[in-house]
Amino acid sequence: MSDLISARQTARRLEDAVRTVVRGQDGALRNILASLAAGGHVLVEDVPGTGKTTLAKAIARAVSGVGFKRVQFTPDLLPGDILGVSIFDPRTQEFRFRPGPVFADILLADEINRASPRTQSALLEAMAERQATIDGERHDLNGLFFVIATQNPVEFRGTYPLPEAQMDRFMVQSRLGYVTPEEERAILSDQIDTHPVDRLEPVINRDDLVGLLGATRTVRISDELRGYIVDIVSSTRGRDDVQLAASPRASIALMKMAQALSLFEGREFVVPETIQTVAADVIAHRMVISPEAKLSGVTGRQVVADILEEVPVPV
Repeated sequence: MSDLISARQTARRLEDAVRTVVRGQDGALRNILASLAAGGHVLVEDVPGTGKTTLAKAIARAVSGVGFKRVQFTPDLLPGDILGVSIFDPRTQEFRFRPGPVFADILLADEINRASPRTQSALLEAMAERQATIDGERHDLNGLFFVIATQNPVEFRGTYPLPEAQMDRFMVQSRLGYVTPEEERAILSDQIDTHPVDRLEPVINRDDLVGLLGATRTVRISDELRGYIVDIVSSTRGRDDVQLAASPRASIALMKMAQALSLFEGREFVVPETIQTVAADVIAHRMVISPEAKLSGVTGRQVVADILEEVPVPV
């Protein structure tokens, strides 16, 4: 009980701190922080200028003692630029491994869909197994390793769609969107002298964050609600409008996200409404909509909304 209370306080301090920098995005911000607490990775897709990079930097600055690295993805970026390379040292006549930015607690993969699919795939093993194989040798990622990837909409020039396997590695896909005129005026006021992210001081430390991740796993979820999650995810399979359905990894991610979000909401157990709140962010990006349905305007989020209407809610 005391661990959950402490974890809720940690979550509240972190959320409040990041809100001072990222205004008007409370729902998306909470889901992204819940993904961090659940041990997942997050993909933030939106048009340029909506605060995607600022959000990632604010999270990193609010936590002391964590290693933060940023990689700006470009068409000429190579896998070695992310994972690291072995360099020959003429003094010792040996190859010495120089780790890349993937060996960090928090990694910002900025504009990930501007790199080639080969380079995008360099993150697959690291995101799924917390390890990287370089020159045939395995290197464990001992840090927290939370990836915040940003991408511009795929219709933009110079972008490559992320492979389905890569999309499946992200626990959630979130969007920020435009803020209201009132919130935009507040953003202008915040930046008259300096950027608010530069004024942000750490409010928790690395041990607090590790404790938050551990406490999230202790949030209770009943057998009935686990069955509800499986029913939702399995309903994506066999539909005419879905070409590639969600895998069991989606069920695991939805359960973990529901636990983390419940903690942020101040509860020690999961309720159906929390699962419904986060279902689209967890499932929609993992599906491939059939070409015919896509031409009719069907989206992954619409499919998830329809499924939530169809699947009976446990009582």
